[in-house]
Amino acid sequence: MSLLNDLINLDLSETTEKTIVEYIWIGGSGMDLRSKARTISGPITDPAQLPKWNYDGSSTGQAPGEDSEVILHPQAIFPDPFRRGNHILVICDTYTPAGEPIPTNKRYNAAKTFSHPDVVAEEPWYGIEQEYTLLQKDVKWPLGWPVGGFPGPQGPYYCAIGADKAFGRDIVDAHYKACLYAGINISGINGEVMPGQWEYQVGPSVGISAGDQVWVSRYILERITEIAGVVVSFDPKPIPGDWNGAGAHTNYSTKSMRSDGGYEVIKAAIDKLGLKHKEHIAAYGEGNERRLTGRHETADINTFLWGVANRGASIRVGRDTEKAGKGYFEDRRPASNMDPYVVTSMIAETTILWKP
Repeated sequence: MSLLNDLINLDLSETTEKTIVEYIWIGGSGMDLRSKARTISGPITDPAQLPKWNYDGSSTGQAPGEDSEVILHPQAIFPDPFRRGNHILVICDTYTPAGEPIPTNKRYNAAKTFSHPDVVAEEPWYGIEQEYTLLQKDVKWPLGWPVGGFPGPQGPYYCAIGADKAFGRDIVDAHYKACLYAGINISGINGEVMPGQWEYQVGPSVGISAGDQVWVSRYILERITEIAGVVVSFDPKPIPGDWNGAGAHTNYSTKSMRSDGGYEVIKAAIDKLGLKHKEHIAAYGEGNERRLTGRHETADINTFLWGVANRGASIRVGRDTEKAGKGYFEDRRPASNMDPYVVTSMIAETTILWKP
């Protein structure tokens, strides 16, 4: 095994200028990340330097067998924390050979929204709180839970330490450092209310980069759990009953909200979000109705309400924002399995572009 590890960690810079590029894309379910690698000559500093590539879309649920080719367009590059050196990860979106975005390519429309002059002028910032649950591989039961049984009730586990309360910290810390290495603006981590559940935050990120960074952070997390022999779940309610679900609370501000008088802009934006509550809920993640019950720090899925420092609201405004009269707000409705391209662009579209 030591020889295998030596080979995995070989420093190629001593013998070649070639770069290994891991092309990453989103598969047919909208949550399954796929990737494959190719060798490119020389160091890469811009995705425009990379060639387009293709894959068999009939094997990912994205194309029929008789016309299976899907084209990968490189969009954003990140240093590769697994291979290191000059090697990189590249997040791609997906097109037909004729150049049309395929139905599961949610980045395409998001990029159009974020390139709109009115949106560009507002410089939308996002901070996404990605929750997830670590599962034992063979039994698909949360890490640290007795197989077929339950731990003690919630209470001692949130931000906890100790072998009987915090399960999987080595994975969490490895992911934290790997994301920083990759240039992802990961701003923190914490243990969550349900044992075996964790959260990390990505942001502040501007526009389309928020979606790119969240997707690549998920990719890195899945790769690390693969190495650790653990399964990561983004299910919004992995365990039924009196256990917290998993969300992806999305913190948001625009230039106008961050400027003097921004609190009034925030309230107007929240009013718009309330008018489009059903449309947003429909796009905020699959199975979210199991999580948004009005319990466990959520608002009921059919009810829109906002409040200051209220974690049982659809939209929470922080005390600091209220006091300063400017700042940001938190949309608490998105599920942990939401598509960040869809959620971030939809919030911008509703609050900036939509005129009721």
